[in-house]
Amino acid sequence: MGEDKEQRRQGHPLLRGGGARKEPYTHGFSATQILALTAACGALVPSLPPDSDHSNAIRDFFLASAADPPIPDEVAQLMSAMCLREALALVKTVLWLLGTRLGTLALCGARCLSPRFPFVRRFAEMPVERREDALRRWSRETVFPPLRLFFFLVKVFCLYVFYSLTDENSENPHWRAIGYSPPTDDEAATEEEQTESTKRPLDDGVIETGHHTDASLATSLAEKGLAVADDAARNVCRVECDVAIVGSGCGGGVAAAVLAAAGHKVVVVEKGNYFTARDYTSIEGPSMSQLYERGGFVSTLSGSGLLLAGSTVGGGSAVNWSACIKTPESVRGEWAGAHGLPLFASPDYTAAMDAVFKRLGVTSGCEEEGIQNKVLRKGCEKLGYKVEPVSRNSSEGHFCGSCGYGCRTGDKRGTDTTWLVDAVARDAVILTGCKAEKLLFSDAAGARGNKKRCVGVVATSSNPAIARKLEVRAKVTVSACGSLLTPVLLRGSGLKNPHIGKNLHLHPIAMAWGYFPPDTPVPDLQKGKMYEGGIITSLHKVEAGDGLPHRAILETPLMGVAAAGTQFPWVSGRDMKERMLKYGRTVHIFSLVRDRGSGTVHDERRIAYHMDPADRENQREGLRRALRILVAAGATEVGTHRSTGRA
Repeated sequence: MGEDKEQRRQGHPLLRGGGARKEPYTHGFSATQILALTAACGALVPSLPPDSDHSNAIRDFFLASAADPPIPDEVAQLMSAMCLREALALVKTVLWLLGTRLGTLALCGARCLSPRFPFVRRFAEMPVERREDALRRWSRETVFPPLRLFFFLVKVFCLYVFYSLTDENSENPHWRAIGYSPPTDDEAATEEEQTESTKRPLDDGVIETGHHTDASLATSLAEKGLAVADDAARNVCRVECDVAIVGSGCGGGVAAAVLAAAGHKVVVVEKGNYFTARDYTSIEGPSMSQLYERGGFVSTLSGSGLLLAGSTVGGGSAVNWSACIKTPESVRGEWAGAHGLPLFASPDYTAAMDAVFKRLGVTSGCEEEGIQNKVLRKGCEKLGYKVEPVSRNSSEGHFCGSCGYGCRTGDKRGTDTTWLVDAVARDAVILTGCKAEKLLFSDAAGARGNKKRCVGVVATSSNPAIARKLEVRAKVTVSACGSLLTPVLLRGSGLKNPHIGKNLHLHPIAMAWGYFPPDTPVPDLQKGKMYEGGIITSLHKVEAGDGLPHRAILETPLMGVAAAGTQFPWVSGRDMKERMLKYGRTVHIFSLVRDRGSGTVHDERRIAYHMDPADRENQREGLRRALRILVAAGATEVGTHRSTGRA
């Protein structure tokens, strides 16, 4: 793995990760809390004696511990940034209790007792085996649920950091043992080729506020053909345009292109940064941090689900798993009939979907599938289940398993390489690193007699060098910042409609896994790693019978090393390390349901969600079907990601 470091992922500095931390930690954990957290991390990922026949890489892996610095401080730092305030308070409280003898006795019971004075050990003083036993009990706690939540939080953040933290060479010390290697770059480009490729697709229209000051931002806006006025008294930079669009993803990108083509001056406000194919590195930690909302750590209030949402130019289309599925006829009919929305059953909607597919270059075939989709297909065929191909916004020969971290080849096409390029060609402007705070309203009645009319949006740059707020005045404003943030923007703008944020549907999933050793007797499955090949190229629908819609859809996910560490059930430190050594040949299949239950977006990162009992049963049926498929395909071990782990 080391011999190709010179060839390894140059990419954008923000997407490389690595190197020793230069800034001091700001997590706010006390020394006592860090000591207890270190003890918990050391029990989750303990140092273990390796076998004599292990390679050097595997020996080092078994000897390594999550108690080794800087992992505990990095875990605390990530938790302080990503946890909901209630969850962070819970973690700090439990760690404080574990830093005392009485608190440890209350939470660990007889496990902390010692025959020597003072007879009760603090958590950090307990032998690692007893700490493991305490964590195992907490993982299945039912009498006092907060302890189970504490275990879940510490486990997720500890294992995520342990497997994602990289050095100055963008390497994690454990990847070699696991057999994982992110894609390497092609041969270095010549100086002439680098010069020719300097210009990026959106350079004619993008303004990256992170590179500006108040003065240079105003100048750059004016150079893009916008009317700009500084209001020093209000500390505002005012911009005039025809259309302001918040968000640059699937909705915002298409809207920008269509409206710019109609002759309107369009300004797109995007809080994420702009990256291109040559910037992407496929390195999990920094890619998640930069390309996803809150680094991929947006959870429901109950902690029962993690929600992934793109947060970069192109939004979800820049990080989607390439699957492109048109709205099913049955769903279109339901929307038109049951909800009184005839547009969705009209030829106009069909034409709109066709136009999007054409511009994205969607293809319906796949020249070569990766091992995960091969397993899904082979298992279904053996059991007589129907398998359907999945259309993708890439070529049929696209064999990339890391498009969820941005497509490094540029083959996958999102709005950042299609619709937004069209918009910029017609003089649209894209502001990056700029978060919309609230919509602007005038008291003048709108054309439909409304009491107020939206006249623009106020945004703030994430760059501390830009002190002034940006006031984008527009005749029309489009909020396209997704189902998680559009309600936040509307509520934050003073709108009082009680339905704002209600009826959030998520298509929840649950996952099953199966291990396929390299010497599997199935020839087609002897080669390949689970992180190689197209992410979703096949699917299976779990039928409901009696002409009813399917109960679940089975597909395969992108599963990075750190994500796998957080998802695998933890039974013991040794079991987890042995499980991670099988990472590359462990296939995952998820069961996705169209939920009857729904949730509510109360505020930013304040998302309540209720799963209907029927949804749970459909999900379970999907998991049962997934396990049968894995066994039929030849898996030697199977299980789920639930706490008990194996099936």
